[in-house]
Amino acid sequence: MKKLLLVIDMQNDFIDGALGTKEAVSIVPNVVKHIQEFEGDVLYTRDTHQENYLETQEGKNLPVPHCIKGTHGWELHPDLKALRDADNSPVLDKLTFGAKELPAYLEARYPGGLASIELVGLCTDICVISNAMLLKAFFPELPVSVTASCCAGVTPESHENALNAMKMCQIGIR
Repeated sequence: MKKLLLVIDMQNDFIDGALGTKEAVSIVPNVVKHIQEFEGDVLYTRDTHQENYLETQEGKNLPVPHCIKGTHGWELHPDLKALRDADNSPVLDKLTFGAKELPAYLEARYPGGLASIELVGLCTDICVISNAMLLKAFFPELPVSVTASCCAGVTPESHENALNAMKMCQIGIR
């Protein structure tokens, strides 16, 4: 059975764009190295919004347009895009914090199951935790882990809070 590395939303808008942080910028080299050294399959997600983002519930709660499909901010960071393009890893565009189609996608792609799933990316306290919890709910016996040095949150405090919450839900923190 294969191991899977799930790279969450390593997009320009979350790194140095509309919602970027110095912490997000600082993890890019860690994520690149981790992908290069990972022995297994890699799957990327992209936060994906439309032009009407500000009219959505998320847009009303976070009125900062970001990851609008087709824009520079929506694209994967160039270093990650190069890795993705080199090995032709799949990319799932997700319209919500948690990729609702992810469990069905994984069941179809890996009918024999997976050995483990590891998550890295942005933001620890929103999309990383949402996807880790989604995976744990659908695959309760599958080892799910998050590599803290390859994640960043909206703030350092919310990053730590999310890691602690995931740890309590039996998601391994590396």
